[in-house]
Amino acid sequence: METRNETCCNFLMGSNISVNMWKQDIFSFCMIYSVFVYGLDIINEDEAEVALSLLSILLLLYTLESSCQVQMDTKCRQITVYTVTLSSPSPILSCVEKVPKNGHVSLLAAGDSDAKSCNQPGASKVLHDVHISARLMEDFLELARENTKKNLETCGVLGAFLERGTYYVTTLIIPKQESTSNSCDAIKEEEFFAIQNEHSLFPVGWIHTHPSQSCFMSSIDLHTHFSYQVMLPEAFAIVMAPTDTSRSYGLFRLSDPGGMSILKECQEAGFHSHREPADGGPLYEHCTNVYTNSNLRLEIFDLR
Repeated sequence: METRNETCCNFLMGSNISVNMWKQDIFSFCMIYSVFVYGLDIINEDEAEVALSLLSILLLLYTLESSCQVQMDTKCRQITVYTVTLSSPSPILSCVEKVPKNGHVSLLAAGDSDAKSCNQPGASKVLHDVHISARLMEDFLELARENTKKNLETCGVLGAFLERGTYYVTTLIIPKQESTSNSCDAIKEEEFFAIQNEHSLFPVGWIHTHPSQSCFMSSIDLHTHFSYQVMLPEAFAIVMAPTDTSRSYGLFRLSDPGGMSILKECQEAGFHSHREPADGGPLYEHCTNVYTNSNLRLEIFDLR
């Protein structure tokens, strides 16, 4: 005859209840087990010992899963890193930034430039506002730090959801990539596409570093950004230039229709020059429809 300890083990092995369910509601699970094995009888000392053993097993599983959490150092101390597996082809790292209790929304300064700005007279058409986390650029620089030391570029993809006419950037994806001192190419793009699809995110833009160059958009950057802006007019590019003493970052987009028309017609590759738009305006411009929002939660997926 099967003992109650054997019943316990067989119930665990044959159960469809997941470890996540155990983690979220251990005590409810123990109650389910008690009813399953003992019915409505009062548990005696022997039965209590079995239940306690079960609880120990569940707590051990919970501890093993929790041990996957690793605290990032230095500037990312408010971010917890989890090893997770999604529908993408490989395991990834996911960081979830904690949201401060008291926050505010601020317009990002365009910086010193002769370029026109989004939503200004004579510039491109009016766009929806975009909110990004106040820590987005700082956290990205931290993730890019090792590459920056080696004079290698780093790039990331920005995912957002749309609510009441405003795009909220809630996800930063660092794809697998091949980098040089003046270029960065994402590889295995199906991995970050899977994340965007799973979370129903709009590809609202991208971010990359210029480790030893000034803050500007190269011809390669312009062609890269064209693929984003042709899908979503609000798409923008963030350039991080830590060695540029005059402007350490910039938020840019192609002028529309001027810059968009020229990039659409251009068939050249590599670094090359572009003609000026017929209206005399710039190829690209600063964005003034992008705001930092300290209440916005940010999730980071590092696929490298």
